[in-house]
Amino acid sequence: MNDLSAHGAASAPKKILVLGGTGYIGPHLVEAALARGHTVTLFNRGKTAPGLFPGVEKLIGDRNLPEGHTALKGRTWDVVYDLPTGAPLWIANAAAVLKGNVGQYVFVSSTAAYKDFTASFPTEESPTQTPSPLDASDADRSTYGPRKVRCEMLVREAYSTATTTATIVRPGLIVGPGDLTDRFTYWPVRIEKGGEILAPGTPDDPAQWIDVRDLTEWMVRLGENSTGGTFNAVGPRTVCGIGELLFGIKACFSNDAHFTWASQEFLTQQKVRSWGDMPVWSYPGASTVAFCTSVIDRAKAAGLTFRSLEDTVRSALAWYHAKPAAEQEKLRAGISPEREQQVLAAWHAQQSGAR
Repeated sequence: MNDLSAHGAASAPKKILVLGGTGYIGPHLVEAALARGHTVTLFNRGKTAPGLFPGVEKLIGDRNLPEGHTALKGRTWDVVYDLPTGAPLWIANAAAVLKGNVGQYVFVSSTAAYKDFTASFPTEESPTQTPSPLDASDADRSTYGPRKVRCEMLVREAYSTATTTATIVRPGLIVGPGDLTDRFTYWPVRIEKGGEILAPGTPDDPAQWIDVRDLTEWMVRLGENSTGGTFNAVGPRTVCGIGELLFGIKACFSNDAHFTWASQEFLTQQKVRSWGDMPVWSYPGASTVAFCTSVIDRAKAAGLTFRSLEDTVRSALAWYHAKPAAEQEKLRAGISPEREQQVLAAWHAQQSGAR
């Protein structure tokens, strides 16, 4: 298990501004920063979970509006964390107020910034997509990756100076407690139910993810150390196959769960998609392989650490089972139980006919 105390005390308390702070990764980052003794200010619209962190200063503003950052004027902070946004104009508007008044700006980007999703093992120097326009209406017509690239460019232009450090963090699949996408949670939930489970491709096909707590605790340490640069932020520490992930999850349960591995070619014929119907999984040449093979040497050298898979699985499940029953009935990712049974039946029929 990862432990904030394992990394030692912060060298000195920092004044931290979090743009957002109430969505998925925000509360984890705020909790980590407070646990390390830092002073935190939240800036958001005050509409999502307004009662969260009652002892923390809250500034109200709407980043969609031209004057939405007015509450930040005349203030200084050591570190600013700009949590997941794909709106370039938000970055530009924030810079108009914050430029010259902060020591470090940490922006959460994405591995979706890379140009070729079919190319394995992207590093931070790999080509990125053509940046989207800055104008809000034009940017909205661009896809997620190009908007992230434009945001990265704006962050570097504003904060890569003699007095300010720019830090770009590119996570892949962020998982764990609070994840509303169910793109990782599907597997613990499905394996917990037991029985025959459709497993994709081969056990060696690549898989990557990052626990939200590992990501945010590391981001706090990047701020403590004034670490700048661009970082792929995924895990685990060593190259992992989907088999290692699924068997690792299975080890958390004592039930009759067992896997039937169907080939990628068969799944493609059945219109079973990697990443969506079979979350976390990709395969060589797939349009999602870059998301599952990103090189993380630079992040590890900058102190990124990883808790155990069991910790992630049990924490994600505890959060999932605490949700209202109606929200647990239908996962937002993964193949449906009915479709899984159909595909398994078709796979067994094909295998019997091949004998």
